[in-house]
Amino acid sequence: MDNTSLIIAIVIALAVIFIIASSVRVIRQQRVGMVERLGRFNRTLEPGPHLLIPVLDKVRYNLDMRENVIPFPPQGVITEDNLMVGIDSVIYFQIVDPERAAYEAQDYVKAIEQLTQTTLRNIIGGLDLEQTLTSREEINQKLRVVLDEATGKWGIKVNRVELRAIEPPPTIRDAMEKGARAERDKRAAILIAEGQRQSNILSAGGEKESAILRAQGDREAAVLRAQADRQAQMLRAEGEAQAIGTVFNAIHAGQPDQALLSYQYLQMLPQLAKGDANKMWIVPSELNDALKGLGGVVGQAMGGSTGAPASGIPAASGNFTAPPKIDVQAEIEQQSRADEEASRKTVAEAIAAAAELERPGVRPHATPSNGDGNGNGMPAVTDGRESVSAPSEQSAAGSTALSTEPETVQEAASVQR
Repeated sequence: MDNTSLIIAIVIALAVIFIIASSVRVIRQQRVGMVERLGRFNRTLEPGPHLLIPVLDKVRYNLDMRENVIPFPPQGVITEDNLMVGIDSVIYFQIVDPERAAYEAQDYVKAIEQLTQTTLRNIIGGLDLEQTLTSREEINQKLRVVLDEATGKWGIKVNRVELRAIEPPPTIRDAMEKGARAERDKRAAILIAEGQRQSNILSAGGEKESAILRAQGDREAAVLRAQADRQAQMLRAEGEAQAIGTVFNAIHAGQPDQALLSYQYLQMLPQLAKGDANKMWIVPSELNDALKGLGGVVGQAMGGSTGAPASGIPAASGNFTAPPKIDVQAEIEQQSRADEEASRKTVAEAIAAAAELERPGVRPHATPSNGDGNGNGMPAVTDGRESVSAPSEQSAAGSTALSTEPETVQEAASVQR
């Protein structure tokens, strides 16, 4: 009797524990439980512990209230231009009414998937391939509006629809890649041609300006070289004239006689005979006259004659004085100072011309001119604002009038000595 009552007590305790365990239900956060009593909807359970009536109440659905993400496999869709494209989509939705979501649709996920496929085919069927590839945002918006209207009665709100990939046929993709490659090659060729064109234009412009400046420089150099040659010839002729005049005055001021001239003549004869190429030496006829003159002078000196010898030198009219001593070093220093001053002036003008060329909007150009104002008929060189004429002959001659050629001065000094 005692064993039977013990077993009954244990069974009753286990039943009580089972009933209490089945009557207590805990709902997790962001989930909602749907309670049915005797097969009919009774109430919803919020997150937390709840007490149910055993055997009568049962939690039929436990719905997730968070936003759900459902990716759909790629599906083939035909565009308006009869091309098959594969579209891969993903839908973001959320349950807003658990009762409708549980009892209005048998399987709301499957329903949304089928509705998405049919709506997507309808939208893509009105677009060609190019519009389909470039109108993703428009397709997403239209698809979201249609799905939101259709799923509203199910207690579901579609928040966002995205097309993850739109895959055209391989042949169309290859053609599109070739077209894109051809377009890129075209743009690259256009840019390269434009760059070469700009480079050629700039190079031609630079060569033109360089040729102009080089021609102007050559012209100025030729003008200056010609003027320098002219002045050098004039100075050389002037120096020779001064040397001849100096020698002439020195000779007549010294009053040489026939003996001195004959002696000088005899001293020059060995110089005439020098040279490896001289095979024969012809004595000039003037040698006899020189010897006669020299012998007459010696005879007069030994005979003591006081008469004026017939020197044979015609008397020159006028008074001749010895030329003044020429300071060659002073003339060289004066010429060096004048050259340095001219060089500094030329460098300053070149620096000013370079500064003017560096100014924007200023381009050097040459303007023809009938003359430079000095009667030499040379064209003037201009840079667009002022003209620079070739140096005048008078200024160049005036700056170097006191200078002579060093060789001529040394010859005159040697003759005087």
